[in-house]
Amino acid sequence: MGKIAFVGFGEVNTPIDIIVRKCKAAEAALLSEGLELVSVYPVTDDYEEKGIAKALDALRGEELDAMVVCIAGWIPTHAVVKVTEQYRHLPMVLWGLCGWIEDDGRLVTTADQAGTSALRNTFADLGYNFKYVYDIIGIKSKSDVVARFCNAASAARALRSAKVGMAGYRDMNLYGTLYDGSSLKRVVGTEIETFEMLEMKQRYDALDPAAIDEVVNGVMSKWTYLKAPNPDSQRMAAGYYLAVKQLIDERGYDAISLKDVDGMKKLLGFPPAPIFMLLGDLEGVSTIPENDALGNVTQIMIKKLTGQCGAYLEFYEFFEDRVLAGVPDYVPAEITDGPTTIMPAAFGELNEGLLNVSKVKPGKLTMSRLFYKDGKYYMHLVVGEGISPRKWEEAGWTQPAPQLPGLEILLPDTEKFCQNVMCQHYIISYGDNSAQIKDLCQILGIEVI
Repeated sequence: MGKIAFVGFGEVNTPIDIIVRKCKAAEAALLSEGLELVSVYPVTDDYEEKGIAKALDALRGEELDAMVVCIAGWIPTHAVVKVTEQYRHLPMVLWGLCGWIEDDGRLVTTADQAGTSALRNTFADLGYNFKYVYDIIGIKSKSDVVARFCNAASAARALRSAKVGMAGYRDMNLYGTLYDGSSLKRVVGTEIETFEMLEMKQRYDALDPAAIDEVVNGVMSKWTYLKAPNPDSQRMAAGYYLAVKQLIDERGYDAISLKDVDGMKKLLGFPPAPIFMLLGDLEGVSTIPENDALGNVTQIMIKKLTGQCGAYLEFYEFFEDRVLAGVPDYVPAEITDGPTTIMPAAFGELNEGLLNVSKVKPGKLTMSRLFYKDGKYYMHLVVGEGISPRKWEEAGWTQPAPQLPGLEILLPDTEKFCQNVMCQHYIISYGDNSAQIKDLCQILGIEVI
């Protein structure tokens, strides 16, 4: 996360020690939330505008992700705007502090909300991208809400330099996984770089066998196998992982997708599930199969906001109060409940691969999906409760069929969710992360459904 400007304002006739005390407490609260601040206060409406000059001097040259406009008392609008206009490109929080109650019951105020109510619509008229927050006497300060928006602003800035590495394009000729590069760069900022599978294969062929052995005998040996794996499958997984790792190291990819059915499986005869597992668990990149471009971008959004990997699940069945979501290939170790469990298995006409059949952690979770429709970007999200699924299988696997990783996700309004579903792939993160996602979408100009 980058630096956040913290600028505290108060009117020149208000006792200066009160403004300083209130700003200092607000600053300390934000620091305790983990923000890195560039602070300047008190800024007043003094006639010579020395406070305004002090603020602009303090912020000049700093690399900033957002600005907190902290109103500690009444302040004429012009004094604030003369600072904020120089930073109108930044997301802002208009944060009004509040008064207090003396021991004898007297309410004392510095008219903080006189200041914010004069500014709120002005900020809107000026076209600022801002969140309005106000504290209330006797209720915990909303420093956490302020910090959450600032973290979303940092995530938005990070997205502008984020990159997805994608082997191939449009697996299975799907429509829902396509993307428009120009609008994605304009709105979100993330770049999707396509590399050819041939490049991956050439790097694979040039690998030192000892490096492959190190992966097989290291992390892969710690997986739990339900039956003995084919050593060739293990070596292919390790080798292609190392080949893609080279590309990640050279090009700085935050997320990876590989052409799956019409690529790895059809052309190379190898289901790529264990490659994704190794990439996610060892390299910390987000992964999704089938050239799902906006799925990858959603994953990066989630990771920048929450620190979680943003695992993908796809839908198998809808019920009245829940959906069954699982994966026919792999889950990252971060979301497994217990050991990483592998079952060598084949599906239909495909060659046998190393299928991940680990259990998925239950709990409250957020499902989200970025999508593009009629020239605009939207985010579809819902908060639900993931529970361990009943015994189930997907027809077509060699018998005894594996129980695929998945959850039954209880939803508040399944019908509403299903009528708006935008793709077979949705990204999950644990906990209720809807507020953070909405903050990020506000900053990026993405409508939330």
